[in-house]
Amino acid sequence: MNNQTYNQIVSFIWSIADDCLRDVYVRGKYRDVILPMTVIRRLDAVLEPTKDTVLQMKDALDKAEVVNQTAALCNVAGQAFCNSSPFTLKDLKSRAKQQQLKSDFLAYLDGFSPNVQEILEKFKFRNQIDTMIEADILGAVIEKFVSPKINLSPKPIKDDNGEIQIPGLDNHTMGVIFEELIRKFNEENNEEAGEHFTPRDVVELMADITFLPVADKIKDAPYLVYDGACGTGGMLTIADERLHQLAKEHNKSISTYLYGQEINPETYAITKADLLIKGEAIQDDNVAYGSTLSNDGFPTYNFDFMLSNPPYGKSWKTDLDRLGGKSDISDTRFIVSHAGEPDFKMIPRSSDGQMLFLANKISKMKHDTELGSRIVEVHSGSSLFTGDAGQGESNLRRYIIENDWLEAIIALPENMFYNTGIATYIWVVTNRKAPHRIGKVQLIDATGLKSSLRKNLGNKNCEFTPRIRKQISDMLINFEQNEQSKVFDNEEFGYHKITVERPLRLSVNLAKENLEAFAKICEHQKETTLMPVIYVVADKLQYTTIPDFNLFVKELGKVAAELNVKIPVKRLNLIKNSLAQIDENAEKVIKKIYKPSKVEANPLYGLFNTIIDGKQCIVEYETDSNLRDTEQIPLLHEGGIEKFLLDEVLSFAPDAWIDESKTQIGYEISFTKYFYKPVQLRTLDEIAEDIKALEAETDGLLNEIIGG
Repeated sequence: MNNQTYNQIVSFIWSIADDCLRDVYVRGKYRDVILPMTVIRRLDAVLEPTKDTVLQMKDALDKAEVVNQTAALCNVAGQAFCNSSPFTLKDLKSRAKQQQLKSDFLAYLDGFSPNVQEILEKFKFRNQIDTMIEADILGAVIEKFVSPKINLSPKPIKDDNGEIQIPGLDNHTMGVIFEELIRKFNEENNEEAGEHFTPRDVVELMADITFLPVADKIKDAPYLVYDGACGTGGMLTIADERLHQLAKEHNKSISTYLYGQEINPETYAITKADLLIKGEAIQDDNVAYGSTLSNDGFPTYNFDFMLSNPPYGKSWKTDLDRLGGKSDISDTRFIVSHAGEPDFKMIPRSSDGQMLFLANKISKMKHDTELGSRIVEVHSGSSLFTGDAGQGESNLRRYIIENDWLEAIIALPENMFYNTGIATYIWVVTNRKAPHRIGKVQLIDATGLKSSLRKNLGNKNCEFTPRIRKQISDMLINFEQNEQSKVFDNEEFGYHKITVERPLRLSVNLAKENLEAFAKICEHQKETTLMPVIYVVADKLQYTTIPDFNLFVKELGKVAAELNVKIPVKRLNLIKNSLAQIDENAEKVIKKIYKPSKVEANPLYGLFNTIIDGKQCIVEYETDSNLRDTEQIPLLHEGGIEKFLLDEVLSFAPDAWIDESKTQIGYEISFTKYFYKPVQLRTLDEIAEDIKALEAETDGLLNEIIGG
């Protein structure tokens, strides 16, 4: 279908709202009538050619007193759905009495098979009928939708000579029309235009990079295609068409089964209708309704191909609560066993759940087939770098990359989508990499590959032409290094996050005024036995400042033993927090002492050789949390963590060490790092020439302004 015919259909349907609904509905409610009526008319037009045959079959079944008639009627209709009422929409356009029209229209709706009833229920369309009857507009709306000026049937309208007057409307174009209507309604409501669907040119690119790299591996076999955020189903439709096209080009006979899940009832209904017309949804569970995150519609399924554009930047707190909350979540899609951790959590912050859709798809990969599974999913830039080492987002990146499933990431131009102008990226994930790709990740910068639109569609001001799509998919397939395509080892994106500790250094000021202040603290905390010990120690140490907390503790222990007073950890902490103070010139506070025979010294990791009371010991020092720091060390850093510590840390802080128990592995991907092109600054000569030119232009201007 050409663009002119497509635009005519969209404009005609859009005009129905203005012509029939203007004085009855506010503009924000037009969609409640127009979208379900578009679906109903589409289903009606598909069923028109077999209507008489269906009614004959129904009559025969009624006479035979057959109760369950749906399967037989659908078989006669040649579709996955049917309508057993005596009416078509064209039969209903002329009714003199509104109540008769209402009765017949309800009978017509009730005649649809159960799978269509669910669609009508999700649209809540029956709620609109009384309003339209009372305003006397139902007949006018029906008449508009069956007008000979438009054709919503998949078959063309021909004249008496067999010449095509109006071409048929294929499923692909019908889906585009649905999405354009939704976009226009959303714009009228100042809502997120295009929130539930992806531009067709982007979907076509996603289909290309899903199937082209494995086109020569397609067999005579069935294939399952899945979209966990399917919107109006456009991604499934285009993927299906592309897969069949490639199979035909390779002389393969395939069958496809499309599966999707959608949380928005309106777009779910459109998807369901679209797949019904295609004959894909013969079984009721092909399209699941509800949240993919908290109510997975296909928990036992595995799929060959998975494509999605999940919502990004949206809270998933409601789903998180349904899953048990962050501490109690146990869903095996999001908590896996990896790298020796039985509970490796890939749960992102509750403000953005986009990466969970990717984790969901990874859990549905096929691992026992030659082709495995391919996942192609759109994400915002935050999926590349949000989340520190050990946090959910970083863990998911780590899980994917360390399993060698990340094939490529493609950076798209800005303003490619209807509802956002932000930077977006396509992730390509597979568990069957080609041999030359094993251990490698390809980054493709396609931000400059775009064709401008003559008129913006929401935020969208550019598109991918077929030539650009081929250019991008060729870069993926060719796997070559150039300015727009770069290939890296998996480890390039990983890093160790280390915690660098430095020793706590405390001195104790035993001046009398300090002791008096400390006595008040002890009194307030009802600590009565400590001060006598403190005063004896202070006297022995001449009420001075002791720059060695270890020495003070040693004397404290001696005096306490003499006075038969115990100094448990609680009392020692009271002294440390209230009487001692941090002093960078003081001695390091010892936390623990080991015998050399029990522990091996390793100053890089906080175990130091020292002499105490003339004996060789290994000590561990208390840490000063104020001096604690973290560093990120690339996994590919030459010499590893220890070399980094020696070169980058100990030269500035020789008393530092690494707390090995806190070391974590993280992964992040920075396109800017690999594709940044600095702006070329002008030379001084060029700047000087510009200044001279300005001076020449303004020569004498000041004199003219102030007058000679």
